[in-house]
Amino acid sequence: MKVTIIPNHSLSLRINSNSDKKEYMNSFAELIKTRRSTRKFTDQLLSPEQVELILKAALMSPSSKSRNPWQFLVIEDKEMLKKLAACKPHGANFLEGCALAVIVMANIMEGEAWIEDTSIASIMMQLQAEDLGLGSCWCQIRGRQTEDDMDSSQYIRNLFDIPYQIEVLSIIGFGYKGQERKPFNEDNLQWEKIHIGAYHKPEEKSE
Repeated sequence: MKVTIIPNHSLSLRINSNSDKKEYMNSFAELIKTRRSTRKFTDQLLSPEQVELILKAALMSPSSKSRNPWQFLVIEDKEMLKKLAACKPHGANFLEGCALAVIVMANIMEGEAWIEDTSIASIMMQLQAEDLGLGSCWCQIRGRQTEDDMDSSQYIRNLFDIPYQIEVLSIIGFGYKGQERKPFNEDNLQWEKIHIGAYHKPEEKSE
């Protein structure tokens, strides 16, 4: 079965459910250690095959009661990416420089766990991007405001004429990495936040 996705702009993807499977990272442990937020990207565009895999990861993400309330809006037009970067005064500037952004939304009438479901879909796409050697970064939208104190989700709904029952959780920016970051340092793992068998309060520090 083939489905053609044609967003409002130039990106045109042919999705083939029988696409060849490929392995990239050697292990999941390596993947989660090397995945770091990327806020600087090169000018290189993503291939349709790369975008297909990222979107497949979103569509295969688990959801409460298999209701799948999430929806995804794919943006590559530079003018629209610039407008998305104005969705809040801090933490969204990187969207202007990414090759592609995916707005992660949900129909709140289709599932009470839509926040959890869209969060899982967001990180699934980021992990797939890292597996492809690409960079990504999460831009939080739910609970944020624009510089003019408009709800950020409403700002995005206005940009793309999105119905009122569709809430926006996040925007994930993707692209080829324009910066190299070291893998996560396991020496910084907060093992004190792991509780075995019962919750243990932190020991009081001695004076």
